[in-house]
Amino acid sequence: MKKLKTEITKIHYDKNAKGPLFNVLKFCSLFYGLGSGLKNKLYDNGILKPKKVNAYVISIGNLTTGGVGKTPVVAELAKYLIEKGEKTAIVSRGYGGKLSNKNINVISDGKEIFHTAEMAGDEPFWLAQNTKAVVITSKNRIAASEFAIKNFGVTKIILDDGFQHRKLHRDLDIVLMDSEKGFGNENLLPAGPLREGTEAFSRVDRLVVVSKNTDHTRAEKLAKIMGKKLKLKTQVAKAEPDIVYNIKTGEELSKNAQACAMSAIGQPEQFYAFLKDYDIKSTVTFDDHHQYTKDEISEIQGNIITTEKDAVKLKPFGFDNIYALRLKTVINCGDLLND
Repeated sequence: MKKLKTEITKIHYDKNAKGPLFNVLKFCSLFYGLGSGLKNKLYDNGILKPKKVNAYVISIGNLTTGGVGKTPVVAELAKYLIEKGEKTAIVSRGYGGKLSNKNINVISDGKEIFHTAEMAGDEPFWLAQNTKAVVITSKNRIAASEFAIKNFGVTKIILDDGFQHRKLHRDLDIVLMDSEKGFGNENLLPAGPLREGTEAFSRVDRLVVVSKNTDHTRAEKLAKIMGKKLKLKTQVAKAEPDIVYNIKTGEELSKNAQACAMSAIGQPEQFYAFLKDYDIKSTVTFDDHHQYTKDEISEIQGNIITTEKDAVKLKPFGFDNIYALRLKTVINCGDLLND
C-alpha cells in the first residue's frame, strides 16, 4: 500500500505522467471532477448557501493535497492577530489525531494545552504550542466556530485547510501554492494533486507563494506572474532553516554533524534539502501524519533530525538523540490582510 502511495505521489508531480496506472487514475478523476464541480456549482449559483457566524473568518487553504506549508503560515497569522488584540481561534479538522472529530475538541484555550499530540493530531498540537490562540478540532467547522465564539469570545477565526469547506462563510480566502512543485501535473485527484480545478481561483482573495528555499528568486518571480495572470494580491512566504536543536535538552546540533533525517510530512524532499549543512547518512520517510512507535525510533542509530511537526509526537518517548529543525517563516501579515 505504501509503495502504491509513493508511485501515485510521483505521478502527481510528473508533468509527463503516462502509463497504465496513470490512465486508471485519470479515468477516476472524471468522477472526482463531477462531484467537486457539482458541489461548487450549487454554492456558486446560490442553491447551497454557506452559514455565516458572528466572527471574521479567514480560510487558509490550497488547491493541492498536502505539504504546501500551511501550518507555519496559520501560526504567523494567528500571532499577528493576537498581537493586535483580537481573540483568535484556529479551527482544524484534526486529521491524524485519535480524538473523534465528530466531537468539538478543545486542544487549547490559548493558555493551557489539554491533549497530547497523539490525541490532537500533530498540526493542531504544534499550533497550540506555538501560538496563544484557541485551537479547536472538529469535522463540523460551523459548530466548532460557534462554540469558540460562545465560550471564548472569539472575534477572529482561522480555518486551517478550509478552502474546500464551503459550508462555512468566510470573509477572506487565502490560498497557498508551493514555489517548487506548483500544481504538479495539473490533474484532478487521484491522477494529480488538484483538489479542484483552477476555476477555483475565482473564489481566491489572496495568493501566497510559499518559498521553501534559501534563494527566494523563483518564488518572487512566480508570485509576480501569478498576481498579474489572476489579478490577485499575491505575496511570498519565506520558509527558511533556523537551527537544529535537541528536543529534550534544547542543545543546538553543530554543523556537519552526522545524522539520519526522518519525517512523516507531505513533501519530505524539501525538508531534507534544508539539511545540507549536516552530514546526512540516510533518510527515513513515513506517510504523512504517521503515528510513530518507540520501536521504530530505537532501531535508528545515531542522531536523528526531524521536523518540529514530527517532534511533538516523538518527544514523549524520551530519546536523547532526536533533534528538530526549526524553520522561520517570514510573511507580511498586515499586508496580507489589508486591501
